[in-house]
Order: sequence, then C-alpha cells, then structure tokens
Amino acid sequence: MNDLSFSVPLWVWAAVTLVIAVMLAVDLIAHRDNHVIGFKEAAVWSGIWIAIGLAFGLVLLAWQGGDAASTYYAGYLIEKALSIDNVFVFALVFSFFAVPDVYQHKVLFWGVISALVFRLVFIFVGAELLQLFFWTAYLFGAFLIWTGYKMAVSQDEQVHPDRNIVVRLVKKIVPTDARYHGGLFFTKIDGRRVATLLFVALVAIEATDLIFAVDSVAAILAITTNTFLVWTANAFAVLGLRSLYFCLAGLLRRFAYLHYGLAVLLAFAGVKLILSETPVGKLPIPLTLGVIVVTITVSIGWSLIATRGRGEATDGDTTTGNGRPVGAGSVPVADATGPHHRDEPS
Repeated sequence: MNDLSFSVPLWVWAAVTLVIAVMLAVDLIAHRDNHVIGFKEAAVWSGIWIAIGLAFGLVLLAWQGGDAASTYYAGYLIEKALSIDNVFVFALVFSFFAVPDVYQHKVLFWGVISALVFRLVFIFVGAELLQLFFWTAYLFGAFLIWTGYKMAVSQDEQVHPDRNIVVRLVKKIVPTDARYHGGLFFTKIDGRRVATLLFVALVAIEATDLIFAVDSVAAILAITTNTFLVWTANAFAVLGLRSLYFCLAGLLRRFAYLHYGLAVLLAFAGVKLILSETPVGKLPIPLTLGVIVVTITVSIGWSLIATRGRGEATDGDTTTGNGRPVGAGSVPVADATGPHHRDEPS
C-alpha cells in the first residue's frame, strides 16, 4: 500500500507521549476532587482539547508540509465524529448502572487511559498487517462497510451492559459488591477485598470502548497507515472525549440522525481502503476531508433541524440519538455517598 511516509525520530515520539501524559496529569489534578461537571466547565475543557488537537496539525504543517497536516486533520475529524457515538454508549452505561454524576468523570478518566492503550496496540498491529499483506485491506474494508450498515439499521436494538462478556467475566472472577462505596473502585467488607459497582461500570465502559477502538482505528487506517499520524489523530481526539460527554449528555436526543452520517463515514472508509489496493489507488486527501466535513455537517444539521423544539433530557431520562431511552438504573445500588459498614479505601 503506497502511503504518506516520513521519518519520525524517537525523541519526537517521546515528546508527543510526554505532552499527552502531561495533559492527562493536568486534567487529573484539575478534577482531583469528585464533583459534578457542569456544561460551562465541560465546554471550556472541550475548547482546550480541540484547540490543542488543531494546533498539533499546524505543527505538522510547519514540520512535514500540507499533505501530512491534511491527513492528520482527516483522521482527527473522523475520530472526533465517531467519538460522539461513544458518548451515546457512555450515557447508556451510566444510566444503566445509575452511576452518580459526581463520579462519572473519574470513570471516564480511567476509561480514556485504557482507550489510548487499546488504540496504540491496534494501530501498530493494523498498520503492520496492511503493509505486509495487501489482502487485509479487503478484510478491513469489508468490516467497515458491514459496521456502517449495522450502525444504520440497528439503532433500535437494545444494549444491555450487564450482558457484555467482559463484564460478566469480571463479576465471576472478582468478588463484587453491587453498591457504590463513595468514589472507590475497590473496598474491604468484613476484611474481604471486593470490587464496587463503580468498578463494574468502568469495566463496561472499557469493554464497549474496545469495540469502538477497532472501528475508529480501522477507519483512520483507511486514510493513512502512517502510524505517527494515526496515533496522534486518535490520541488528541480521544483526550477530549470526557469533556465532550459532559457537553453533549443532556443534548443526545437532538442528534437523531447522526448515526446515519457515521454509518456513511465508516462505509466510505471501507470503500476507500478497498480501492487503495485496486488500480484506482488511494483517494486524494482533499476529497476525503471534503466527504468527512460534508457528511458530519449534513447529519448534525439534519438532526438539529428535525428535533428543533425538543428540550434537554430531564433527570433520569438520558436518550440515545434516535430519541429512545438509553436505559434504566435496574442494578441495585446503595447510597453513593453515604457511609457503609467496614468500608476501607484500598
């Protein structure tokens, strides 16, 4: 597969990794006290993350030129768009497990760290496969087209976080107390170390994001197999995922038709990947950027116009993009902040 290639010194990889680590540390310090993230605070942080992501594209422009920068922006935009679908699932998980608002940021913080690790592994494995075996482009392309199709036609299917195989496995292996014990993931009850319901919610978030990671990495690999560009586009888009959730959580019902746009993007990425191994070759990056921007703009605009007049979701009524309720807090929980017998932080 012919692709944009340039040498990236080890110190550049180290510098980018350090920047990401510092950003995570700043976010952790800024939210070290458990509190409910309001829209204003989330909007400010979202603006910061987006500004940093866009600024990195300018760094690439000065360092490697327009092709590298435009390729990065295409990857960043498609990952940012797909991350909105993550928000729907996060809302479902939080609603299903009745996660108190005050602890949701903590769950998302650790969820994002695991998301970065998953994506880094998938990027290097996927890029290597595409470089070594040309036919994997057809497999990845078919997978993306199928995923896009399923996204377009399966929006009314109920999702049950407690049925996730990873969540069920954790419950069988790790002793679990089906209550919240403050903001702890683990605690001790009667001298026995157990996982709390907050840890189960975290596992559910990570398990669902693992699926999203496969989709999003495959979609960006359809644009480029340059691991540095794919990794940075993923990383800078994912870093703002927590703030994006708190910005959009109350407005999800307004994105009634966004899933159609995301389905188109996934299918387009699949076709693009397949074409890259045919005489047609890789589609031009300007065309790719244009398709991404137009698709996102039309699907969001269509959604906002169609749902004009709908208010924000009321408490306990979080909805998905098609307007149906996300879930119900059917898991028995104890008071999220009150004292519990023999609870000890660990």
